[in-house]
Amino acid sequence: MEDRFFPIYKRFKPVFVRGEGVWLIDENGKRYLDLSSGIGVNALGHAHPEVVRRVKEQSEKLFHVSNLFYNLPQFELLERLASLTKREAFFLCNSGAEAVEASIKFARKFYQGKKWKIISMNNSFHGRTYGALSATGQKKYHEGFEPLVPGFTYVPFNDISALKEAIDEETCAVIIEPIQGEGGIHLANKEYLKEVRELTLEEDVLLIFDEIQTGIGRTGYFLAEEFYGVKADIVLLAKALGGGLPLGAVCTSKEIAKAMEPGAHGTTMGGNLLACVAGSAVLDIVGNDKFLKEVREKGEYLEKNLMDLLEIPIVKEIRGKGLMWGIELNIKVREILEELIERGIVALSAGENVLRLLPPLIITQEELELSIENIKEVLKKRCSNNEG
Repeated sequence: MEDRFFPIYKRFKPVFVRGEGVWLIDENGKRYLDLSSGIGVNALGHAHPEVVRRVKEQSEKLFHVSNLFYNLPQFELLERLASLTKREAFFLCNSGAEAVEASIKFARKFYQGKKWKIISMNNSFHGRTYGALSATGQKKYHEGFEPLVPGFTYVPFNDISALKEAIDEETCAVIIEPIQGEGGIHLANKEYLKEVRELTLEEDVLLIFDEIQTGIGRTGYFLAEEFYGVKADIVLLAKALGGGLPLGAVCTSKEIAKAMEPGAHGTTMGGNLLACVAGSAVLDIVGNDKFLKEVREKGEYLEKNLMDLLEIPIVKEIRGKGLMWGIELNIKVREILEELIERGIVALSAGENVLRLLPPLIITQEELELSIENIKEVLKKRCSNNEG
């Protein structure tokens, strides 16, 4: 079969046709333990019965109405988001990149043109649409697409002095991933984020947390900001929020929302009824304290056992929180991923040399153990091959 998709993905061989919990099944019936969650999307695994039930029920009633009208699934989702994020106003969209784009507009509009510059971090990733791309602090994503949206400055992550120096009277916002995901699973220091919050308050600059990958329980807290003890002015969510359907959200205050009058922004499909009912199902499950406690416990188990991999010479460093981990290698990770797939394990990369693990939050300790055993064997084998 001819592949007619744009050649922008270097795809792996399996063709998945079905999923059950943390397992994917290909067209030949082979089962794979999914440590990727569809790049963090399937936090509840595949075909979760409660998500399927609610989406099926809604699909038999109504797929879509425009945002010119009220609808109950949106109300229900936003009530849950308000409770879990401790925010008052929300914009719903279809993806993380759209949430970033919206936050850029909201931040600039809040200051009515008097402030318009935005600071982001080196090694950050915020998406591939033009505003989100311009906020991304990695030159490799910019090449061939210049000129970018003006007004963006990049500073070193975890360097408060550099941020202080970069802020001026025209700065409207600072955007940060509490844990840099695609950039290699780099954690913000707790003290650093607290200093960023203090600085932005002093300078009257909005603080935006991109929690598109870290939110919805990924770190063992509903939002990573809870772990850090820092509250941003705007939080961005997507990926896991829709349970596999396209859904993103900008979560903020009524004060910031009031700056956007009717017509200042919009979306045709954002807040679609099917996506909203799926989102409510996800929040009902992930937003439970017991569920989040179990994610933290699994994260502690994973951390303890991943640290044993440091004994393998090709492993340089291991970083992460909850069920979001990066294993930095001194070799390229592509062949490691291919070998894991041969063994029935699906993982991710973060850059060229970081093996990234984002398993579904419902993964069991036994499945984590199986994952670690296979990763260890593949890394040891590769190490032996390199020595040979």
